[in-house]
Amino acid sequence: MSGHNKWSQIKVQKAKTDGQKSKIYSKHARLIAMEAKKAGTNLLSPSLTAAIDRAKKENVPRDVIERAVKKGGESGADQMEAITYEAYGPGGCAIMIDALTENRNKAAQEVKHILSKNGFQIATPGSASWAFTRENMEWIPNMTVDLSDEDLVTLEKLTNDLEDNDEVQSVYTNVE
Repeated sequence: MSGHNKWSQIKVQKAKTDGQKSKIYSKHARLIAMEAKKAGTNLLSPSLTAAIDRAKKENVPRDVIERAVKKGGESGADQMEAITYEAYGPGGCAIMIDALTENRNKAAQEVKHILSKNGFQIATPGSASWAFTRENMEWIPNMTVDLSDEDLVTLEKLTNDLEDNDEVQSVYTNVE
């Protein structure tokens, strides 16, 4: 049985899971670095503590967290910028997209491209945020919307595409 090596199967699966972990780790590291820069590496800062706690919930290793805090505290560190994009998705559901980027224009173009690829577009600021309340660095929906099964499939594809982008930190919707 040529080509049916057990190691080949394991190698492919390991590469896939390692890629997923790397993406999660890098998103949390960027967020921690930005919060560390704001807090001046004060580990008692509520926003930095919250970012570290979120990373720990995702099983981000301690050394990755420590490197991110150190990187954020450096004087020559790149200026990270938190941006929130608003959009309307399938069935009229509101979508809030939190991004963390060094280049505002690049992030905007990437988010616009993903939305347009799925048949949607960025909304004007304030047009979707009325449906949410910001609490503890997360968007909590004030009201929810029911979607049909096909709209839910479209929304799931859209959110997966957005979350696969390195610039996007999280995506929130007001769907039940």
